[in-house]
Amino acid sequence: MGWIGIWHPGGGPQYAPLSREQGRKDALLTRGTIVLETRLSASLRPEPILLFEQSGSWPVRLTLQSVPGCGVTLVLEQSGRVSHCTLNASSAGYSAVHNGGDVDLVRLSLSWDAPRRWGRLALERPGDGKAEYVLLADLQPWRCADLEALLAAGPARYTAPGVVYMAASDRIEPLGPMPGLAAETPILTPGGYQPLSALRRGDLVVSDEGETLPVLHSVFRSAPAFGSFGPVRLRAPYFGLQQDIRVAQFLRLKISGSEVEYMFGKEAVLVPARHLVGTRTARNCHGGNAFVTYGQLILPGQAAPMAAGAAVESLHIGRLRRDAPRLAASLLAAAHRDSLPEHGPGRYPVLRAFDATVLAERRVA
Repeated sequence: MGWIGIWHPGGGPQYAPLSREQGRKDALLTRGTIVLETRLSASLRPEPILLFEQSGSWPVRLTLQSVPGCGVTLVLEQSGRVSHCTLNASSAGYSAVHNGGDVDLVRLSLSWDAPRRWGRLALERPGDGKAEYVLLADLQPWRCADLEALLAAGPARYTAPGVVYMAASDRIEPLGPMPGLAAETPILTPGGYQPLSALRRGDLVVSDEGETLPVLHSVFRSAPAFGSFGPVRLRAPYFGLQQDIRVAQFLRLKISGSEVEYMFGKEAVLVPARHLVGTRTARNCHGGNAFVTYGQLILPGQAAPMAAGAAVESLHIGRLRRDAPRLAASLLAAAHRDSLPEHGPGRYPVLRAFDATVLAERRVA
């Protein structure tokens, strides 16, 4: 089924239709994931992110706390059984302060599979494809009633001001590189533009450099329409767009030209869509839907396909094929490793917010 509920500060909890079994208040969700995105505090002291407690015949107590150095501590007590772990991602290049002093947005995922006596706490910085996680043993099922209470803004729960959204799923949600193009986005092929949703492995697309390249894989995912997945509308005719397109906050445009060479000394740069919001080239476009479906293509090298006239980044997966556990946790778990490319370090710099705004305004002028 997938996502079963979501909460965000701008509104009350929303729930997807539940199956008859899940709809019972005492029903147990034997496998699933709780996902939240939050801005971690740069404080030198531990700070609570999420506190939740329910008593009764199936008591549960959940504590998520940020610790200095972009770390997270989890304490989960279910019917007297306690799970505890600390995830310190600073060694992987994460930082509580990033991009000139902005507090990082991170995604935390708590997954469980009770029949397998398995659990996992993961931390990701949206958009960079990295995921740090720690495995947990013997996590218990969650009652659907407790998940509803967790998503409700009631006395049983505290969420830090930096929490952007929290959602629950009845699946083990994937980690790692995520797609960021709306499924209906037109992609240039040798025969003309085709919707992204129609492209499959073996189809051909045209890159911004005029190359005809095979699609190695296409991936799609339904995600909460908030935080890093919040949709941005990139507006035509800026950046060569022939029509407006919807993308995720983290999706990056590839921009080249004489201005880029003059301003940055590079033949091309990458610009995250979120940095363009506030200029005339882009705006937030949340349509009231709780969830959104994104897709993206995996191409040889780091080629940029043409999306409605603009060059957009293809999905960068690095050397995921060499890491069996991370591949198994990703959207590409079903793909044979020999069918996956290896992507080296990025060829182009990623602009910070100020530089992206200056470049956008020059394109508008």
